[in-house]
Amino acid sequence: MTVSASPLRLIPAVKVPEGAGVIVHRTIGTPTLRNYDPFLLLDHFSSDNPDEYIAGFPSHPHRGFNTFTYIIDGHVLHQDSMGNTGDLGPGAAQWMKAASGIIHSEMPQQENGLLRGLQLWINLPAANKMDHPEYQEYTAQAFPVIATPDYTLKVLIGRFADAAAPIVDDITHVTYWDVQVQPEKHFQHHLPRDNSSFLYVLEGSGQLNGQTVPQFSLVTLNAESSSFDFIAGKEGVRFVVISGEPIHEPIVQYGPFVMNTREQIDQAMKDFQSNHFVRDRAWIKRDQ
Repeated sequence: MTVSASPLRLIPAVKVPEGAGVIVHRTIGTPTLRNYDPFLLLDHFSSDNPDEYIAGFPSHPHRGFNTFTYIIDGHVLHQDSMGNTGDLGPGAAQWMKAASGIIHSEMPQQENGLLRGLQLWINLPAANKMDHPEYQEYTAQAFPVIATPDYTLKVLIGRFADAAAPIVDDITHVTYWDVQVQPEKHFQHHLPRDNSSFLYVLEGSGQLNGQTVPQFSLVTLNAESSSFDFIAGKEGVRFVVISGEPIHEPIVQYGPFVMNTREQIDQAMKDFQSNHFVRDRAWIKRDQ
């Protein structure tokens, strides 16, 4: 595989308090990278100190986008104002299409002190922002894992080779993989040139197309770097690879509301303040 030698854009994570005081490592959704169409936010929570996460994310609204939550270690209980509940355990993931509106909470549960995972916000096109809300929620066993002598790869959204995840994004066609590369081994791949694609390093470090990428940093991949070669460092590396089709529409965001115009944001706020925010019942699709 031929890879580009062009410089890569590296975005270090910054620590941000969220919810009721949870400390997250944020890359997308910061002054350095406000958004990366169709991606609006990437938060990585990782702590063995319950004081940094146990307060959780009490009830809060979302409108106009999807969230994808991946739990690596620990448990998170969630519930919404429509009576839906669930428990995301180690290796589990949830795709929540907030669309027209959901009010929900996500509360970490202490188990051996460790909580680790990621949450990604994915924009919706104008035509889908007021769709009915939906959930897709699956345990760790539902996601296929590809194992080779050099790496293992868990398919969380979309496909990799012949392996397909149970979660499918039929709007922006997001793919999302959790990749662990053995020390000083390679992971090579080619992503669609026209997509917005990136890698985020969870553990370890390595060389991406010849450039050093440390832990807790994100690298955007453009058309010139869509073919990439990641060589793990001496202790190996773990990262997520995420790619999606840009929407190319105006983004107007006010906290948990993401629409196309200021007037639509004003309406979302009015709906929330007048208790008319949740318009449609959300149903959970999950494995048994």
